[in-house]
Amino acid sequence: MKSIFLLLGLTLCSFQNAPRQLEMQANGVPKNIILLIGDGMGLTQITAGIYANGNKLNLERFPITGLMKTHSSSHLITDSAAGATAFACGCKTYNGAIGVTKAKKPCLTILEQAEKNGLATGLVATSSITHATPASFIAHVNSRADMEDIAKFFVQTELDFFIGGGLQYFNQRKTDQRNLYAELLAKGYALSSFKEKKLAEITASTEQPFGWFSALGEPDSVSGGRDYLPLAARMATDFLSKRTDKGFFLMLEGSQIDWACHAKDGPRAIAEMLDFDAAIGEILRFAEADGNTLVIVTADHETGGLALHQGEGFDILDNEFTTGYHTATMVPVFAYGPGAEQFGGVLENTDIYWKMARLWGLTEASAVLDSGLKAGKAKKN
Repeated sequence: MKSIFLLLGLTLCSFQNAPRQLEMQANGVPKNIILLIGDGMGLTQITAGIYANGNKLNLERFPITGLMKTHSSSHLITDSAAGATAFACGCKTYNGAIGVTKAKKPCLTILEQAEKNGLATGLVATSSITHATPASFIAHVNSRADMEDIAKFFVQTELDFFIGGGLQYFNQRKTDQRNLYAELLAKGYALSSFKEKKLAEITASTEQPFGWFSALGEPDSVSGGRDYLPLAARMATDFLSKRTDKGFFLMLEGSQIDWACHAKDGPRAIAEMLDFDAAIGEILRFAEADGNTLVIVTADHETGGLALHQGEGFDILDNEFTTGYHTATMVPVFAYGPGAEQFGGVLENTDIYWKMARLWGLTEASAVLDSGLKAGKAKKN
């Protein structure tokens, strides 16, 4: 299958030259972009995390903040699929859509554009890796429920690094007899899973693309024992920065803030918020040392209509959920690094894509693919 790809306006191979890197940094153009998505994370979830953590979060270290409107093309209240597709492709689409327009035409994602031009790419999530948010950066299907169809795109696309659940959609498929786990191994991936090794026991070599499955289906909550997100953040930046000297794109999601709020479970929501913030801390440490990495933190939507009330004492809050679903309230945006100033003010969710694309010199609109996707890739060096 052939796909229409856009070329970067920048000569990205020039990133190999150190003086050029310094020039790019001085001009506010990042070599690397890391997009961090706290699923369901609104201002109240952040506030609860701050007061539960001694009145401080890593999020407070960001110099640029903004607010973002989250509606989809079909609903005032978006779902994660439409929200993530807006980030990935720069277009508003209907709830449930994964990497397709509202007319159900596949749209090229920023991860695919980066990959096509020889940059390293990565996806990390505390959900299944085929779940709505990570899927929207790599797959093109009409419904987020089609997890086995989404998994096929991991074989078709030259993703360098991924961590998340959903192993069953690769090796226990009900719709066909394919073993996508075996196909990824045959393609040269260094793969393992929670069944074999803990993530902390693995050393990833940049000689091979890397993948680790954290669960057969959906991973446990952090309060239920899941502990890999901050480590995955550290591993991803170390791996991707060494995989190629052209730069990288990484999307990392704190997926289960949303799930805790759907369940109206305040303590669990705070635990997930703090886990995500710990991963943010790892990313900021990398970006501060690197000096040429743009870090963006936002949410696809707020979940739960969470309100905080005075409890017993200054730092003990009672929480109240007004719904078990998402809300239409605006969510915050935080930015650090070259180009961060582009992300202040009031934004549409599609602006996240367009601002990243313009910083990287993507000079035309995100392409609509003719049929499906099988990504080619420039040789990394």
